[in-house]
Amino acid sequence: MRLKLYGMPLSNYYNMVKTILIEKGMDFEEVLVKPNQEAGYLTQSPMGKVPCLETEKGFLTETTVIINYLDALGQGPGFYPADPFERAKVEELIHYMELYLELPARRLYGEVFFGREPNETLREEVRGQLEKGFAALARIAKYEPYIAGPEITYADFFFRFSVNLASIVARKALNWDVYNEIAEIKPLMSLMDERESVQRAMADQQAGN
Repeated sequence: MRLKLYGMPLSNYYNMVKTILIEKGMDFEEVLVKPNQEAGYLTQSPMGKVPCLETEKGFLTETTVIINYLDALGQGPGFYPADPFERAKVEELIHYMELYLELPARRLYGEVFFGREPNETLREEVRGQLEKGFAALARIAKYEPYIAGPEITYADFFFRFSVNLASIVARKALNWDVYNEIAEIKPLMSLMDERESVQRAMADQQAGN
């Protein structure tokens, strides 16, 4: 059967998986679904989250799990280094972006994207968390020109969709221009935006597909 990717183009995690499927040249079908708690979807994605991937053997959830599954299939290019330590460093970068940038920024999504009233206490908390997260990422990122070194890795796809959102949140809610203040972000974001897979995902997002 064809792989089926459940989710929506507004989800950055959905777009991470989608771009990697495109990069690998894998045949897949997109199934539009929003995060929900409906009984039928919970049998596929137990937390009701997106993305969710349907395979011939069943369903998988959580972005890093799905990406590692796709990598293990061995189809198309792989984006992990062969060296075990270098691979672990890529996974470390992914976790830093997810835990220390994505999750803190998500606390302000209600204000930035859904019209919730600003909360100055929350803003201050998130600002501190993001400052610490960006500083920590800078200590382990290489930007040579990719985040883990000279070759593109899965961490760069996380970077494109997680750091971009964190930057938007910082600018809109915190009046902090991370995108230009942290010199390494803009060149790598531009490099990733040159990829056909990213361009396709963003075009679909803008079209609402």
